[in-house]
Amino acid sequence: MKASYKKLWKLLVDKDMSKADLHKASGLSSSTMTKLRKGEDVSMEALRKICIALDCNIGDIVEFVSDTTES
Repeated sequence: MKASYKKLWKLLVDKDMSKADLHKASGLSSSTMTKLRKGEDVSMEALRKICIALDCNIGDIVEFVSDTTES
C-alpha cells in the first residue's frame, strides 16, 4: 500500500489555495513539499501540520491505495 495525496490536491482547489499557499500556511519544509508532490511518504507530523493549516482531518488529505496492479 502507498499513500495517495489526491484528496489533498482536490481540497486545495476547493479552498482556492495553491501549493505555495499550503507551504506558507503549514510551515512545511521545501523537501517535504517535494515529497508530497512526488507522492512519497511524509511524516505524521507533516500531515498534522497540513491538517491544522487546512482545518481538516487526516482522512481528508491522504488515503492508502494498492501499489500493485491486478491482471
